[in-house]
Amino acid sequence: MSQNMKNKDRVASFLKRGLSEFVFDNLSTDYLKKAGVEELMSGVPVPFTKEEFETFSKGEGISLEAIAKNMAFVFGCDMEFRYKEHYLAFIYKMYGEQGQKNIETEAENAAEKENFEKACILFRASLCMKPWNLPAMYGYARVCQALYLKGGDEAFVGSFKAESIEYFELLTIKYPEFAEGYYYLGYAYTNLGLYNKANIVWKEYVACSDDTEKIEEIKERLVQLEGPVEIELGCNDIMSGRFEEGIAKLSAYKEGAFSDWWPLWYYLGAAYHATLVLDEAVNCLKKVLVLNPSNVETMELLAQVYSEMGDSEKEEKYRKKSLLVRTQLIEQ
Repeated sequence: MSQNMKNKDRVASFLKRGLSEFVFDNLSTDYLKKAGVEELMSGVPVPFTKEEFETFSKGEGISLEAIAKNMAFVFGCDMEFRYKEHYLAFIYKMYGEQGQKNIETEAENAAEKENFEKACILFRASLCMKPWNLPAMYGYARVCQALYLKGGDEAFVGSFKAESIEYFELLTIKYPEFAEGYYYLGYAYTNLGLYNKANIVWKEYVACSDDTEKIEEIKERLVQLEGPVEIELGCNDIMSGRFEEGIAKLSAYKEGAFSDWWPLWYYLGAAYHATLVLDEAVNCLKKVLVLNPSNVETMELLAQVYSEMGDSEKEEKYRKKSLLVRTQLIEQ
């Protein structure tokens, strides 16, 4: 796996539960000698499934292939596992480069069966063995995406979403001619409201893909993005202090398909406030609260605008409302 991933393994806490499937014990000296790994594995406990351990405890053997699969699963769950380097060395000694390919195939098979958590763990193991491997990077990004789309609590969804997006981004950097990275990254950016980024990566997809059907799909998406991209650019202008430019861009969308986007009205209100057109700022900010009644930032900005207009009664009204909503959010 990339060094970047090792430094912030955001999904490990959700995958380490997979370690509960294993029992750890040492292999006998005779077994290690026979396998030619005595020096490497002496004193190093190896993972058994509970069923394997039961038969192993009765004196029955266990195949090297089963041991290698278990080892890969373990360091795929926990990339900081104490004996990870021993396990990696064991797999390479037994199978060489084919060991990584075997794990990758296992991951792909699990993904096809929609066992996404297992696939995720095995793709991670494959990337530990061969960082920057295209099939493993792509497979890992896809199964992380599948996991967050299945749903879960906020931390789970957020972690796997961030992981998936990071790996799609890495794909476009490391393999700029690999079209599918751009395809899925565009959808991820769109879901985050990053329309300009989606616009850029989807144009890259159209330029490098040979999938006619998907190209037509993305061309339609690009047309649909024209308004959102312009709105995002207008919001960026305002955040960067280019208020007049932002107002000009956003005002074109006060009516029509995007007129119910509350950020459009919020940034217009902020820009009018900054340029001292206070009546228009009030009108825009009130529209935000119609569309998004619990938007605390809008209430606070509206209170500030009323303060500058000298309307202390309305200023107090919106300060109290914002405080009430913040208190309710904290209590939740």
